[in-house]
Order: sequence, then structure tokens, then C-alpha cells
Amino acid sequence: MRIALAQLNFTVGDIKTNADKIIAAIKRAKEQGADLVVFAEFAVSGTPAYGLLTKTTFLTLCEEAVERIAESCNGIAAIVGTPYLTAEGPVSAAAYIDNEGNIEYIGKRYVTARREMGYIVGSSVGHQNIKIKDKALKVIVGDDLSRMEDLEEDVDVIISVNARRYGKGILTRRFDKISRLAFAEGRTIVMINQVGGAGDIVYDGTSGVLDRDGHLVKLLKSFEEDLQVFDTEIDVTPFDVPFTTYNDRTRMIYEAACLGLRDYFHKNGYNKACVGLSGGIDSAVVACIAVGALGKENVRVLLMPSPFTPNDSVEDAKRLAENLGVEYSVLPIIEAYNAMVGTLQPVIGGTEFDATEENIQTRIRTTMLMALQNKTGYMLLNSSNKSENALGWCTLYGDTAGTFSPTGDLYKGEIYDLARYINAAHGDVIPDAIIDKEPSSELRPNQKDSDFLPHYEVIDAILFRMIEKKQHREEIINAGFDSAVVEKIHKMVMENEKKRYQFPPVLRLSPCAFGHEWLMPLVNHYCD
Repeated sequence: MRIALAQLNFTVGDIKTNADKIIAAIKRAKEQGADLVVFAEFAVSGTPAYGLLTKTTFLTLCEEAVERIAESCNGIAAIVGTPYLTAEGPVSAAAYIDNEGNIEYIGKRYVTARREMGYIVGSSVGHQNIKIKDKALKVIVGDDLSRMEDLEEDVDVIISVNARRYGKGILTRRFDKISRLAFAEGRTIVMINQVGGAGDIVYDGTSGVLDRDGHLVKLLKSFEEDLQVFDTEIDVTPFDVPFTTYNDRTRMIYEAACLGLRDYFHKNGYNKACVGLSGGIDSAVVACIAVGALGKENVRVLLMPSPFTPNDSVEDAKRLAENLGVEYSVLPIIEAYNAMVGTLQPVIGGTEFDATEENIQTRIRTTMLMALQNKTGYMLLNSSNKSENALGWCTLYGDTAGTFSPTGDLYKGEIYDLARYINAAHGDVIPDAIIDKEPSSELRPNQKDSDFLPHYEVIDAILFRMIEKKQHREEIINAGFDSAVVEKIHKMVMENEKKRYQFPPVLRLSPCAFGHEWLMPLVNHYCD
């Protein structure tokens, strides 16, 4: 039996285009001699569809699209993920279409993803068996795979229809889990996943087939559309999961960021991006991702030195812009800053220089970048990172502003890793001076982040334990970290939830992103 895995990039709500892509893939699979073609969960609707899943009209259009898809299944069977309205409510289903166009819906019993809870319900009728040629297949939707009951003896192949988002480290755990399941059940598992950016989520694709011994025998591309055929009758030499090293992880983060940004822009009808280049590491990496995602002709940068910006930083930013081949303008904000501070003298006159004057600089820059966006359509990219977002080391309505943040879920150390990867892969576009300089906001003379904060290596290690590992302060201190530093970081994290509520959309690249897996009350007097 020949099974085609059709890993495609769908758009939420664009039901007609999604159906057209599915029909075209069915035709390709048929031309390649496939008996069955499999598509991801929510292929017809795109995902996450959130409140669209509660609209009867939306669900009806999805059902009509499945009927249209069925018309193309003459001589080939298909399994297509779609939302489906039942008497119990909307469910996530796999529409099984046989080679004569007859349709049967197989539901998902367990709703485990937060992005689905409240919008769909669990189906009382879950995974089911189908027979194609002489093979018995069990079709399982979503995370029902991890709750699978004992298999019937005659099942040959498990078809896992899912939509699994990308996150650092998730891929390896995903394959480990499915490998153990394939080995324990003694069955071949075909897993199909979505690919593409969908708002603040990236689906990595990386669909594949594991044999009954739990070995990988077929692997589709990551972060790209792909269609490959697996023949159950042909022995294939197993191979190891190919993305297990730290360098692989950094490469995949870059690819995920580019895909997430590209699809966020293109699916929203945006084509051009602008970045405020400071001569620092964060904006440098975001500019590189923007070029990787949209092309240098669609990226424009502004260099906006203040009275406290060293000339070296301006020159570093110029060199980066020239290396990337993007259009840039140097627009000093000295006059605007002096005018703003002068206008505020009745309010702030006679007080010491503090965060007030620092934040004015950042907000002036944002005003200029937003003016560029309004006048020319270059949408503003945010250049934040997770370390600074966690600590509130950022200015509301200043460097927290933007249409989209491709790096806001990456720790500062990961930003440096990305910079080194970009230079290795794309020819040293980021000047060494940007990578080597000590982090600084450059909002006062000779300012360094380390004047107030520990070094980012320490911050990141503590934040990772606190956020991703959910460790208590005592656990972190017992692991060898200075108690005063841990207490300071914890206090900053807990006090700055109000800032994180006002961030732009942040691309989720970790297993624990702010606002989703990590969400604290906006008003909170709890002290653990």
C-alpha cells in the first residue's frame, strides 16, 4: 500500500484556497500511484481558528469544502483534517474519504491544547479503523495518540493526524515519544503535521513514518511544504533523527523565526518591514531575520542616535545595513529629545536625570518608526528578547512597540547564538563589534546593562529554571545561584506582568511563552 503524506501550509479561514491546495495535492499523490493521501489536522480550516470554530457558517463552509474535496477522490482515498459540527458541538475531525468519494468523520476525543479549549468539544466517537486494499489502518486525531487504548490485532498502520506547533526542544521529545509508542505497540506510525506560520505560532511540519520497531524510516522537510509517498511493502533502511545537536536547534530557531515572520506578514497582506537599528545585538538579529523572511528589497532601517549614542554604534549599524543590502537612513533625535525635555521643564525641571529622560528617547524613536510605517507601509518589527521582557527591562510604548516580535520568546543568550549562526550561514553580515560589545541601552552616558543587572548568562540560567522548569526560588538557590540575585530577578519578573500584557504579538518559539503557558494575574499580591 502506498501512502502519500501531504504536508501543506494552510491559512486560517481561507477555506477555498485551503481546499484548492488539498485537491491539487490529491492529484499529485494520485499521479505518484498513492492509494491514500493524508493531510494534517484542521487542514480545511487552518489552525488555530479560535472563535471561528464557534460560528455555524464557518463550520458549514468547511463541510461543503470537504464535499468538494471528495469529488476529486476518484480512485484514491484521503484523510483530511477539518472542524466538524456534531450534536455535541464542534469537534476536530479527520474526514475519511474513500476512493469513491464517500465521507466518514472520525473525531478527536481529548481536547488538550489551550488554543482549542472553549472552542471545540471532545468527540464521543474517537479513533476508528478503516481498510484500504488489504491493510487495516487506525486513524487517530490530535493528542488522542498519547491516550490510545490497546490496538486490535489486525491493525497494520496507525495514522496520526495532528497539528503540532514548533518549540525549542519539542521536536526531539515528540519523536522520542512516538518512537516508544511505535515500539510498544509493534505498529508502523504515519504522522502528518501542518507547516507554516499562523499568527504567533509556527507549525514545523517534520512529518514522518516510524516502523514497528520505533525507527524513523521517512521524514518530510521542516518549515517547508512537502509531499512524499511511503510504501508499506518496501523495506527502508532506518535512520536517526537528524536534528539533535545544539547547532541544529539554533538553525531551526532561525528557520522558524523566518517562516513565522514571513507568514504573519504575507497572510495579513503586509510585504515590507522596518527596524530601528541601534548598533546592538537584538535589532541586528531582527534585521537579519527580516531580510531572510521578506528579502532585502522589502526591509528598511532607521538609525536614530541620541545625545548618548556612541559614534561606534552608529558606524556598526551602518555597516550591518550595508552588509544586508537594505535601505537605511540616519535620523538623529537630538533636537527632538532636547525639545521634548525642554517642553517638560515645568514638570521635570530641577529633578535628577533618571528613567524619565531615558524613556523619552525610546518613545521618540518609536514615533519616528511608526511615522515611517504610516507613510510608506513598512510595518514596524519589535526587537525585544525574552530576558528583557521577563525583567521588564524595556520601555512601554517605546521598544515594546511593533507589529510583530520574531525574537521576543528567545533569551538573550539565544540571540547571540542566532547572530553567530547567521554569520556562519550567511557570510559574516553582523559586524564582530556588535557581537562583542557589552549589552547597553545607551540611554545615558557610558551606560551598561550590567550596571544594574547581573550578566545575562546568569539571568538566562535563572529565568530558564524559573519559567520553563517552573522551579521555586529555593530550588534555584539550592542549585548554586546567589540568593540575592535570585530574589531580585524573581521580584522583577513578578512586578512586570503589566508590561507583558501590552506587548505586540510575540512569535512563540519556546515551550513556555509569556501570555500562554506563562500567565500571571494582572493584579497580584501573592508572595510565595
